Amino acid sequence: MKKTSKISLALVGTAFVILLVNSCTSNNKPNEGDVQQQTVQVSTTGDAFMNHRDSAPSKQQYSGPLFVLSHDYPTTFKTITNPSWRQALNGKAISESNVFAYMDSLKSYVAPNVKPFFTNNQQWTAAKYGWFHEPWLGSQREAILGTYLGNGNPANMFKTLKVDEAGYVLVLYDSTAAYTVGQIWGKTGQKVNLLNNATQFKEGSVIVKLAFSNINAPEWPVMKGAEALSIFDTISTSENPNKGYQVRTVSFFQMDIIVKDSATAPKTGWVYSTFVYDKDIKGTFWDKMVPLGAMWGNDPTVNSPLKPPYPKLYETVINPKAPAYSTETLGWGGRLSGPNDGAVAQEAVDINTGQKYKNLALSSCMSCHSPAQDTFKSFLLPGPVPKSNTLLVYTPGSANWNLWFRDDYGNVPFDSGQTAMDYDMVMAFKSVPAFEKAQKGGQSSLLKANIEAINKYRQHNNKSRFWH
Repeated sequence: MKKTSKISLALVGTAFVILLVNSCTSNNKPNEGDVQQQTVQVSTTGDAFMNHRDSAPSKQQYSGPLFVLSHDYPTTFKTITNPSWRQALNGKAISESNVFAYMDSLKSYVAPNVKPFFTNNQQWTAAKYGWFHEPWLGSQREAILGTYLGNGNPANMFKTLKVDEAGYVLVLYDSTAAYTVGQIWGKTGQKVNLLNNATQFKEGSVIVKLAFSNINAPEWPVMKGAEALSIFDTISTSENPNKGYQVRTVSFFQMDIIVKDSATAPKTGWVYSTFVYDKDIKGTFWDKMVPLGAMWGNDPTVNSPLKPPYPKLYETVINPKAPAYSTETLGWGGRLSGPNDGAVAQEAVDINTGQKYKNLALSSCMSCHSPAQDTFKSFLLPGPVPKSNTLLVYTPGSANWNLWFRDDYGNVPFDSGQTAMDYDMVMAFKSVPAFEKAQKGGQSSLLKANIEAINKYRQHNNKSRFWH
């Protein structure tokens, strides 16, 4: 559907996250005596640029500044030639011999404008440091850092974690990437432009995702010494068992840096890199964010078995020295996926054979992002949208399964006839559906039906938050 302002409403991946957030806000009412301040977000452009949801801490709870959305998207961009990360390859194709130099260069590139987020957070703003955010997510963002629920991990997903864990994420677009965000949304956010390759990012675009765990040390020992920040949300833990909106501590444990680099990744256009927290590394918190690995394709020629030992991958490299917990949630056949990324399902059933799988590695960073398009037709995981209490998947390695592990360029839609959104899953499965929900007439009957189905599944499996 190639219209400027009309997009299919049936984008269910985000509906799940919205339902998860709404469930938390509606089922965890403040206790008597909880001190809360309700802020009013006034906007002349609907909810497109609302900073955060209306539950915000009082000054007694939190005295610092609250999150402000950065949405003055650039209308021009500067072509980046020979960036430092490409120089790090020394003229060679990216491989296990130079991938970590590439990652180190990316990390150094973002450091001046990301490190102050942690070292001087109360004076840090995205706009001040040249970062931008996606629109239409104010109702999902908590008020302090502007994070929203990402993936979570059910108890025993990690050997060192015996309780359910919730992940919070904040996505930052640099000015080159934000040019494309502006091409899609304009200055008001009141229409979605899909025409003339508006959804395709320019070369050199850099997107950073910061991820935080709501389970901290000592309950999760691997988080010992991790950089800790405050959020304002409702999920109770043994550390903070109070219900309702509370100032809660989260630990910085994952950072993704993805870059549009068609010279390095000619098949897909993107290189995904993931850094994870390692408590055993000496130095600052920044030094302790070590490479988990990188990927620039889905290795479609490698038909991986369900369990190790896995055959060699040619488009993913995993750091053999990465902390053990971070490798427990790698994707299919050892493809890249971090501890916040939800590539492992504790339970799933083969839709063709009825076989039951335990701890099935069924995705990867790029696999999960590949269905980003204007119209929902395919789920984020290799199976149909859940319509029951059981997660059904296609037979691993089958033709249907392998649709999620293609090496398509970012302008090739996952399903024919759709508009590809260049692997930008957060835009396709969060911002666009939130925009559609706010339009006159609301959601389509198909979207409502899918929301109800996923909500029922979530209620049955409410400890398994492995979707984006």
